[in-house]
Amino acid sequence: MADEQKARLRLEIGHVLFIDIVGYSKRLTNEQQRLIDQLNQVVRSSEEFQNAEAAGRLMKIPAGDGIALVFYKSPAQPVECALEISRALKSCPELRVRMG
Repeated sequence: MADEQKARLRLEIGHVLFIDIVGYSKRLTNEQQRLIDQLNQVVRSSEEFQNAEAAGRLMKIPAGDGIALVFYKSPAQPVECALEISRALKSCPELRVRMG
């Protein structure tokens, strides 16, 4: 690799939160979309998500039955985001997710 290309590379460490919907594939297609929309709404309402997105320090990767969030600031961010999401999900009992 040329020296000028090496100089332009910038490596960063990403801290990932994976979220997927439990029993997604057993649901009807229209119900699957409703659950994905509901999950996206809950995730986007998280303060940690909003702060990271506004700072340009977040990558969102759709994953079919869920989402992967890559935070580029601190390993605590995905943990805080997961806690916020789990609190918000208490008002959505039909939306069961796994996070890690």
